[in-house]
Amino acid sequence: MSATIEKQKSVHDFTLKSIDGKDISLGQFKGKKLLIVNVASQCGYTPQYKDLEELSKTYKDKLVVLGFPANNFGSQEPGAEAEIKSFCEKNYGVTFPLFSKISVVGKDQDPLYKFLSSKELNGTVGETPKWNFSKYLIDENGKVLKFFPSATKPLSKDITDLL
Repeated sequence: MSATIEKQKSVHDFTLKSIDGKDISLGQFKGKKLLIVNVASQCGYTPQYKDLEELSKTYKDKLVVLGFPANNFGSQEPGAEAEIKSFCEKNYGVTFPLFSKISVVGKDQDPLYKFLSSKELNGTVGETPKWNFSKYLIDENGKVLKFFPSATKPLSKDITDLL
C-alpha cells in the first residue's frame, strides 16, 4: 500500500498498477531520470509514441519513459488496458513501461498526478496537463524537474539537453 500523498516526498514513493495489473514501485527507478507522460491512442499527438520509444532506447542508461494512459481529454483513450497495450506495441513498437489507465486531472485525479501538478507538494512544478502527451521530467532522486506541454516533442533539445 502506498503512503498517503502528504507523506510522499518524491515520485519514488508511489506504487501504481502496470498495464498488466502488477504493482510497480516507482522507487525501482532510483538513479535514473524519468519522463512521465499521459498518453492516449486517438490523439493528434499519438505519433509521439514513436519518439518516446526512440528517446527511451537512445537514453536507456539514464532515462526511463513511463506512459500513463488517460481518457481525460476528448475521450481519446476509450480502450481497455489490453487494447491500449496491443495498440502501442503493434503501431509504435512501445517497450517502455505502460501503466493502467488513470485520471490525470479533475476530481478523480490520481495521487501521482496530484503530486506532479502541485508545487506545494513537489516543491518545483505547479502545472497540470492541459491535453494528452504532457510530460514531467523527474530527476534521479525522484524530484520533479520540469513540465513540458503536449506540443513539446520527446526528442526536442528542450528535453534531451536535460538528460
